[in-house]
Amino acid sequence: MINVIKADGSVEQFSEAKVISSIKRAGIPEVLQKRVLQSIKDKLYDDIHTYDIYGFITDALAQTNEPFSKARYSLKQSIMLLGPSGFPFEDFIGRILEEHHFQVQTRQVLNGQCVNHEVDVIAEKKDLKVLVEAKFHNNAGTRSDVRVALYVRARFEDLKDRYNFNEAWVVTNTKTTIDANTYASCSGMKMISWNYPEKGSLRDMIEEHHLHPVTMLTTLSPKQKAQLMAHHVVMCKDILQDESLLDILSLSHEEELNTLAEIKYVVKAPHE
Repeated sequence: MINVIKADGSVEQFSEAKVISSIKRAGIPEVLQKRVLQSIKDKLYDDIHTYDIYGFITDALAQTNEPFSKARYSLKQSIMLLGPSGFPFEDFIGRILEEHHFQVQTRQVLNGQCVNHEVDVIAEKKDLKVLVEAKFHNNAGTRSDVRVALYVRARFEDLKDRYNFNEAWVVTNTKTTIDANTYASCSGMKMISWNYPEKGSLRDMIEEHHLHPVTMLTTLSPKQKAQLMAHHVVMCKDILQDESLLDILSLSHEEELNTLAEIKYVVKAPHE
């Protein structure tokens, strides 16, 4: 059996079923799924890292007759590119919450009972007002632990009465520890990570309304994507609704058409 080293350093056996499941979830056409699996099986070796498997898969997808499928498969890795500062990640979480019918403010400095706090995201909907900590990690193997939950709970307690907060949430791009989840559940907080909770994870929130980040786009350079994010353009869907947002990049007509074609492919529902 082939052992696979995960981002956090743990080891598990290679699973064909997991590969097929991840490709299928990304909306890759069924006709390509087994072809891609066979392509990467020929390149496997013992103690291979997950990022190498990811590279093999995206390389194989790029060589198919649907090259934009490479972008769709890269959702998790593209969230990691909303850094390194974390500000684009805060903007992205704000946009996700807006698409879930919240009114949102980002990076607000609030005067608590004891000290001042910079709150990443404030989200309001009807009688609910949420203090959101958007916890961005540049390393996929880094987990938000119980110290993060304790810290956010303390901030919430210092601010809740003065600003009428009802809840505190931690939203992170990687994973959370069992202790962090247990403490959050016990204290009435909400923890949202890449794949937690089972329903309503960050991945679910993105895929439910096709809220893919601009960092997924293979037709734009890293510099061009950074330009968009510097202007708070973080979501492909926003460009689809307002194509003039691409004017920031001074693309040629052909480049713009190619980027728009990729965006339409990325954000469409898998069954479309």
